[in-house]
Amino acid sequence: MSSDLERYSKQVLFAGIGEAGQRHLLASHALLCGCGALGSVLAETLVRAGIGFLRIVDRDFVELSNLQRQVLFDENDIAERLPKAIAAAEKLRRINSSVTVEPIVADVDHTNILKLVEGVDLILDGSDNFELRFLINDASLETGIPWIYAGVIGSHGQVMPIFPGESACLRCLIDQMPDPGSMETCDTAGIIGPAVQLVASLEAVDALKILSGQRDKVARTLTYIDVWDGTFRHLNISELREHGDCPACKHGERSWLSGQQGSQTTVLCGRNAVQVSPPKRGAVAFEELAARLKDSGEVHFNAYLLRLAPFNTPYEITVFRDGLAIIKGTNDLAVARAVYSRYVGL
Repeated sequence: MSSDLERYSKQVLFAGIGEAGQRHLLASHALLCGCGALGSVLAETLVRAGIGFLRIVDRDFVELSNLQRQVLFDENDIAERLPKAIAAAEKLRRINSSVTVEPIVADVDHTNILKLVEGVDLILDGSDNFELRFLINDASLETGIPWIYAGVIGSHGQVMPIFPGESACLRCLIDQMPDPGSMETCDTAGIIGPAVQLVASLEAVDALKILSGQRDKVARTLTYIDVWDGTFRHLNISELREHGDCPACKHGERSWLSGQQGSQTTVLCGRNAVQVSPPKRGAVAFEELAARLKDSGEVHFNAYLLRLAPFNTPYEITVFRDGLAIIKGTNDLAVARAVYSRYVGL
């Protein structure tokens, strides 16, 4: 075995990859959107496996509550107030200096995603909200670059590889954005590390198959797993694209990529507050949202609005019946969107 493959000798011995597959990996490029729970496991797995280039885009900073499940970070990163992308890149370079890691501290949005996907072979979902996933789906369909959708909450999660023009896309599976407040988030339902590790590992396996030149080995299914209940299911979604009428992959709609859809944020002058309008307006069930938020902070609501003061944060969130919200305690648009996503959900 040549010296450049010595690091990966055990991986090369695995018949599923071999020397040819490893050389494909060494030449591969991927974009990771989000470097939190899923993203940190994915990044470490792929860098250890010998991916050639990994671009990591994340807007957030490391917090104490991240350390329970976000494996690349430690208490020093909190003390230094490092952005996740930067902290991750520093760790990854120490793990494998032969991999090119490009950290970008930014939101992924319709203005930059096409630039971010330039030159990559695969887009990986390390995000925590559907707005970004619909945007990735549009960019994937527009460019022909495959991506892997993944999500985890509580003890359960799902993974689905998407090959533009070949398999069902995210819009085939979920046509519309969930209503604001209708979906659980990790700050309302919690999340356990083993669920993150397993879902991220399933996503990483599909990534290794694709990046090692063996995309034909990837099952075109939606995989659902619950580590607490011990359930594992493969759902055949092959007919969704063929028999459906998807506006995105069949009719070319790119409403997220064009910016026609997406949350709108506005700084409220003189109030240290930002108004966030979700991409889809809908009637928020205050009773249900309040029940999910009861362990996240002080919650009060009436017929017109719900107000949350999250524990150990400087923010106050006021949510109106149509999903519009005012995030008090910041003038930063990205921070306001992140707070909305964390507690209300997008």
